[in-house]
Amino acid sequence: MSPLTSPTTTNRLADLAPGIIAASTFAFSNVLSKLVMNAGADVLTLSLFRGLLGVALLFVWLRVGTPPKQHTPRQRWISLGLGVLFAGVVFGLFAAFHAVTVALGILTYFVYPLVTGLLGALLGIERIGWRGALAALAAFCGLALMMRAHPQDIAIAGIAFALMAAACRTAILLITRATLQDADPQVTTWYTILGSTVVLGMVALVQWNWQGPQTPGGWAAMIGVSVGTTIAVLALFVSIKRIGPFRSALVMFLEPLLSTVFSAPVLGEVITPIQAVGGAVMLAALVSFQLRR
Repeated sequence: MSPLTSPTTTNRLADLAPGIIAASTFAFSNVLSKLVMNAGADVLTLSLFRGLLGVALLFVWLRVGTPPKQHTPRQRWISLGLGVLFAGVVFGLFAAFHAVTVALGILTYFVYPLVTGLLGALLGIERIGWRGALAALAAFCGLALMMRAHPQDIAIAGIAFALMAAACRTAILLITRATLQDADPQVTTWYTILGSTVVLGMVALVQWNWQGPQTPGGWAAMIGVSVGTTIAVLALFVSIKRIGPFRSALVMFLEPLLSTVFSAPVLGEVITPIQAVGGAVMLAALVSFQLRR
């Protein structure tokens, strides 16, 4: 039996498969969300629809699989509170995609692993050495290079929404790490998505101005976003259980790369060579930063 087909290699690929599926599905869902908004849907309607369908699918998942460990009342309330932040992540990302290209929006959003590590170090939750600090500086330089390539074509609001989503994601990770280490991640995600959907639903009721897609293709894309992101979340659960959160985070760096690749043929969004260099520098620095943690 050759090394390429050895049981060890096969097992490693099987272990990595859920993370690759999660990153790929998230990436394609990012591109589909742009199609939904190009079809006339507004950000809030897309965010709420995605949450409602996601809640329904997760409800079924938690009932058909092995019963998870239930949360304590304190863990439940913390998870529901995280839903407010998760609503900010979902809305911020979709709003960023509405204003800027998917590639620029998702790459800007992916500063969250870096910000999480830096804040974790400041709060005493984690430690980073000088190599981690250099990787952080390189990542920010790569992001600046992407944004400075054609500043006249970049909507500042889109970058702001992506950074808002990154800030909310950072807060979720730090709070989860500090208070929910012993909690079942499936149940945490269930309450978080449930809480975010309630928040988005309340905002939608107050506004009372829902704008769905104006074409059948737009509706198909919106269903695809909802199903795709839910599958991605479930695949990420499996990945974390198989290879742990650290290696799963490394695999998830495929998401911005694949989002950029998918957006070219589907949306016609092609980044400039300078932006490509900036994105490559940023991704390399983020992977290096993650490896040094």
